[in-house]
Amino acid sequence: MAKKARHKRGLLVVISGPSGVGKSTVVRRLMKTNPDLALSVSMTTRLARPGEVSGEHYYFVTQEEFDRRVKEGDLLEWAKVHGSYYGTPRSYVEKELSKGGVVVLEVDVQGAASIKQAVEKAMKAAVVFIFLIPPSVDILAFRLKKRKTEDEAVMNYRLRAAIAELQVMEKYDYIVVNDKVESAADKIRAIINVEKERTLLN
Repeated sequence: MAKKARHKRGLLVVISGPSGVGKSTVVRRLMKTNPDLALSVSMTTRLARPGEVSGEHYYFVTQEEFDRRVKEGDLLEWAKVHGSYYGTPRSYVEKELSKGGVVVLEVDVQGAASIKQAVEKAMKAAVVFIFLIPPSVDILAFRLKKRKTEDEAVMNYRLRAAIAELQVMEKYDYIVVNDKVESAADKIRAIINVEKERTLLN
């Protein structure tokens, strides 16, 4: 008797964590070593930092453009973080999930909370939330200072906000320590493999 084919569901992987924890670096490593994954590039109204490229790191847009996207329902989620707006374009995520693909989102803590609500209401896909943490608060402070993208007052504000954001980690499905970029990326890949198997069973 032939086995019944199992429906392949899409998997949305939401990677979040406090500012300065190294989300972008880990995600870049993950995508480089796992070309089968699809990365959703977020949209933001903040200015590009040195070395950032629009369409690769973020889609850098004006406030007017961002507001239009929100009004037309083009964003899966959006939030104001540290004075700038960030959002996730909806169409790309929905297209990849409908094909049964694995979509990776790198978002801040507020964005992760919004995505959880949006996905539960509107998407027929599996979702896993991964929280990236630093080995210690001292290392987090060092990483923020090392970026040299803000003045000291802004950096101190971000550090305080990051420490506060660590308090929500218990709401996530998995916690990964970013001690080494390669190791953190490998752990996330292992989580994705486990969750992909679960999508076949549900």
